[in-house]
Amino acid sequence: MLWGVNGPEITISFAPELQLFIAAERRRPQAPVITDGVSTLGHVVESLGVPLTEVGRLLVDGREVAVSHVPAAGERVEVEAVGRPQEVPGAPLRFLLDVHLGTLARRLRLLGVDAAYESDDIGDPALAALSAAQQRVLLSRDRGLLRRREIWAGAYVYSDRPDEQLRDVLGRFAPALAPWTRCTACNGPLQDADKDAVRERLEHGTQRTYDVFAQCIACGRVYWRGAHHTRLETIVENAVREFGPAAA
Repeated sequence: MLWGVNGPEITISFAPELQLFIAAERRRPQAPVITDGVSTLGHVVESLGVPLTEVGRLLVDGREVAVSHVPAAGERVEVEAVGRPQEVPGAPLRFLLDVHLGTLARRLRLLGVDAAYESDDIGDPALAALSAAQQRVLLSRDRGLLRRREIWAGAYVYSDRPDEQLRDVLGRFAPALAPWTRCTACNGPLQDADKDAVRERLEHGTQRTYDVFAQCIACGRVYWRGAHHTRLETIVENAVREFGPAAA
């Protein structure tokens, strides 16, 4: 809502998926909104709390318009949610996650999805700039961050539970899955490793118990099917079953 102005009045309704962004008093269907007569429809939508990253088609009196459309008096606006699966044109599908989404980043990497993650809070401007520089989809639960104009592409993560976050991202973007091919610590690629070549990096018990290893090309971390493998395998199997098949 554009408070403190006295311009054209429009009515606006939001898709059910977008209601969580709207203040409770604004959630009734076809709620009237007074605009200033010069702001774009995109600005009006964001002023009501909805990040444009979550917006699909904008319909004015039944016809689709761009976010740059300037509303006129009496127009009826419908705001649809972004379509799923969502296409991200112009670059390989890659993600950038903010400091609060570390578990999600590790699970995406477990599935072979390119997911950069900033474990330090480098600040919103730096994250947005990194998204643009590397052409990565910025994933965040910070609505303010997703409203920054310089981000290349972005998406709101709707849940605070890692299992639901993973399903949300996989369902929205349908990335190709290649489990067990990416380092969960640094996002680098894994390669098969000879036991003798990594022996110095292993605890004595691990040397004695395991024979099959992989190593990260980027950071050198060594992986094997240890005590946590069953839990991780369940995550992988569930994801592939619902969103696979895995990439060849």
